[in-house]
Amino acid sequence: MNRLDGLAKLRGSEHYLDDTPIEGCLWGMTVRSPKARGTLKAIHFDPAIDWSTFTIVDHRDIPGPNITYLIEQDQPVLASDEIRHMHEPVVLLAHKDRALLRRAVAAVRLEIDPLPAVLDYRQEPRPDQVQRGTDNTIKSLRICKGDVDAALSRATHVVEGIYETGAQEHVYIEPQCMAAWLEGDCLVVRGSMQCPYYVLNALKHALNRDESRVKVIQSPTGGGFGGKEDYPSTLALHVALLALKAKAPVKIVYDRDEDMAATTKRHPSRVRHVTGVDANGKLVAQKIDVLMDGGAYVTLSPVVLSRGIIHAAGPYHCPNVLINGRAVLSNSVPYGAFRGFGAPQTLFACERHMDRVAAAIGMDPVEFRRVNLLRDGETTSTGQVIKGGTDRVRMLGEAVQEGKYREYQAAAAAFNATHPYLRRGVGLAAVLHGAGFTGNGEVYLNSKVKVAGLGDGRLEILAASTEMGQGTNTVFPMIAAGATGMSPSDIVVAVPDTSRVPNSGPTVASRTVMVVGKLIERA
Repeated sequence: MNRLDGLAKLRGSEHYLDDTPIEGCLWGMTVRSPKARGTLKAIHFDPAIDWSTFTIVDHRDIPGPNITYLIEQDQPVLASDEIRHMHEPVVLLAHKDRALLRRAVAAVRLEIDPLPAVLDYRQEPRPDQVQRGTDNTIKSLRICKGDVDAALSRATHVVEGIYETGAQEHVYIEPQCMAAWLEGDCLVVRGSMQCPYYVLNALKHALNRDESRVKVIQSPTGGGFGGKEDYPSTLALHVALLALKAKAPVKIVYDRDEDMAATTKRHPSRVRHVTGVDANGKLVAQKIDVLMDGGAYVTLSPVVLSRGIIHAAGPYHCPNVLINGRAVLSNSVPYGAFRGFGAPQTLFACERHMDRVAAAIGMDPVEFRRVNLLRDGETTSTGQVIKGGTDRVRMLGEAVQEGKYREYQAAAAAFNATHPYLRRGVGLAAVLHGAGFTGNGEVYLNSKVKVAGLGDGRLEILAASTEMGQGTNTVFPMIAAGATGMSPSDIVVAVPDTSRVPNSGPTVASRTVMVVGKLIERA
């Protein structure tokens, strides 16, 4: 089956938000902090600009609490007195002339008394840098299985390593964008997003509106990868505040430099491994410390840390595992969701360390993994019993064979022996990944979908799950067609609009086909 959205995107005929004209629409932009931490003393507007033609919004224009509704209520919609990171939003401006608006943003000067900022999350903070608790810890989590210290003392070999990953930008092709306008007393927000109900909850909370007076509609979305999970709530609040004050439609479309500077990134990490193995190369102990930079506010850091440590020991059987995880505050731009959600950082560290262990004990890295891969009946670091019948050892063998690992390895060694400076290499990694919300997360979400019969004989699927390039709008009709015997062409997927579709949970965690798809099949 062809992708239903593929041809329009290939031809360039898809109408993204920036392509969509809105009558009487103003442009919105953001005045941001030039300092990483400080106290906001005053806002100065250059008298050379005629400010009477602008809509100007600051924290005093927020009808409800100055809070962006997320896991923890610590991030302001607009900074009022305390600045916690570079590029923190302070003032919003709107005007019909976009070029004049750019000049106006540059003509606003923020007077900030600087305070000592935490710019390296790996260093313990000084007393004057502490901004949360006693040591800037956002979240601490622990996984314990067996007796690691006793096992390390008996191990034939003990190998240590430290691995670091940096911040990472999503670089979705379409930058963050959002528009807002009033339809009677109902505020409508439309934009590029992964989770319409996240945005709805943020608007209800900060604007003091119930669901009858606000609705959120997803526009065609040019990529997300987690970058449009939590951040669109912030942007939606900004554009809504401008539209409410201007009493006119307002659209904000970030330039690429603003998007890369101000939006959430993947969490930087430092992971320490201490690994014990016996004389046969079997893992007997894994002691892992995971430290993540959470940035200036909590955002999704507790959940990212959780998923990171759940995956940190890799797809290997080890009877003794101790994993300590900690996410800490820094005065960086807040870090948030990014594809894999903490697991790429810790799995990268695990696999680099497995290569190091294999080299230290003189064992082939493929054989080392073959010996230690989880078999059915064995348990992960969290105590989950692995079952289901997949032969992981055979799968590894077939991957090595079909991937021509040995041939590439030999070719790379031959090339490296003859070339003075260029090097070639081939890598091998074995990983596990849990799709969907862990623990009782899916039970907590209580996701819902609707399937409706239309008057012309077609079926309509109503769900809050979004299409952002990964195939939702193609897969859903395939699932419904399989359940009904109808043709996929007779099945339509509703535009995610919170006034029409039920809350099927966020479009994150590789859950859409597995969890929401099953709900559609049942419906």
